[in-house]
Amino acid sequence: MASKNVTANRATLGHRVAYALRHPGRVPRHLARATRDAWLHHRASDHIAYYRAVMRHDTRADPDAAVGSRNRERWLALGAMQFDYLLGHGLRPEHRMLEIGCGNLRAGWRFIRHLDPGHYYGVDISPDILMAAQDTLVEMGLQQRLPVLTPVRDLTLRFLPDAHFDVVHAHSVFSHSPLTVIDECLAHVGRVLAPGGWFDFTFDRTEGEEHHVLREDFYYRTETLLALAEKHGLTARFMTDWEQLPHGQSKIRVSHGPDAGPPEAAAPEVADAGVREARSR
Repeated sequence: MASKNVTANRATLGHRVAYALRHPGRVPRHLARATRDAWLHHRASDHIAYYRAVMRHDTRADPDAAVGSRNRERWLALGAMQFDYLLGHGLRPEHRMLEIGCGNLRAGWRFIRHLDPGHYYGVDISPDILMAAQDTLVEMGLQQRLPVLTPVRDLTLRFLPDAHFDVVHAHSVFSHSPLTVIDECLAHVGRVLAPGGWFDFTFDRTEGEEHHVLREDFYYRTETLLALAEKHGLTARFMTDWEQLPHGQSKIRVSHGPDAGPPEAAAPEVADAGVREARSR
């Protein structure tokens, strides 16, 4: 099972020095990432533009790595974990699903295969990763399932219909988002949720000081995100069964009311050891 370090402040100098001493081989990659971070942030007008540029850079090198999977085995295993979790929570073929930050369909291709044709809608801020998503559709032979893949400028979701989606899903999106972006999403996601629907999102959890590393990895306290959802008239709960799975992030479920959304289920078994201690975009 993954071990979540929820006390470390990864932004402090002391933590960075200690980490470098423990993992000297990773220092050159971090320095390259920091240089890229500074250059892209200098050129970007806001965080969305910045992260779109990050995804453009990473997707050109390797689409699987761009969504946080070091190899195809991990890509498949992490997608299976997401799919199995929602399936265990009652995701049915007739449900309409919106996936925010669908990437190159690491989990999405399984959702598309499971759902009725035309019932999957994926959005992403990166046109580059959505082109890779098209390749995944072809690879998996899912063209006849008629998924919709749309690039977006923000997370207002203003082009989507009211009360349309039974399930909204965002995996490793808020872990790369400042609070303003999360607030924007929570301010609008309730409008597109159907009665009884739910919105699941993962996040990097800390029980100490909230912080970020470069401008890519953000760490939040659970109560901060629960309060943010409540501010927008939504009910949110921490998903304790997700904590049983070998994944480095935590999960919150948002719904319209305390009785909306299915109850927590027993965590599905994950046979593939490649997902253990996974920390993914």
